Amino acid sequence: MLGKEKVHFNLARLKKGGENFEVVIDPDLAVKFRRGEDIDLREVLKSEHVFSEAKKGLRASEKRMQELFGTEDELKVAEEILRKGEIQVTEEFREEQREMLRKQIINLISRNAVDPKTGYPHPPQRIEAAIEEAKAKIDYSKSAEAQVKDVVKQIQTVLPIKFENVIVELRIPARHAVKVYGILKNYGEILSEEWLSDASLSTRLRMPAGLQQQFFDAINKITKGEIDSKITRE
Repeated sequence: MLGKEKVHFNLARLKKGGENFEVVIDPDLAVKFRRGEDIDLREVLKSEHVFSEAKKGLRASEKRMQELFGTEDELKVAEEILRKGEIQVTEEFREEQREMLRKQIINLISRNAVDPKTGYPHPPQRIEAAIEEAKAKIDYSKSAEAQVKDVVKQIQTVLPIKFENVIVELRIPARHAVKVYGILKNYGEILSEEWLSDASLSTRLRMPAGLQQQFFDAINKITKGEIDSKITRE
């Protein structure tokens, strides 16, 4: 969890056997490490030492580390502190993280969920207002991807919204086919593709319903509208 104590530098802290064990950290990397991203432990640590009280520069006892962690290796102890302890960060960093995570969640909802009445995505401003109105809870120790579905469930009380995929079938003339094919995977999963005898492309694509407008804007920019398309909901 992200600790609420006011601090002037960033720590990870674990209490074990009635004693404190602390490491000084890079907060961005520590949060990513905690979420399971592939981050080198040494990059997370501002110092490879383990402290009993970092702000006073007091090092942890090797004897107590051996007794409580089963090792005197400070890197191994630091890893356990990061994985199991409390991440203490400055208020400024905490606010930056909150704002960034909110924006990520709003963007994911806008891209992947739609108004079931219209089939079109809600604008980000409307989603943000719904989060406020529903008092949706956001867990700032989790990634946006890990909780976006839960946030949508919370705001469904004030905003008609659901996750939905669509199947897009395209027939693209030969003169545009190669360029269009190059961007298809940016928007969804290619279910089938067939290059026809006249070098045109016939393809089926599954994508989040919220990406439809953005997808067709990109396709029409390339083809000037010279495509045949059909959309069905899953």
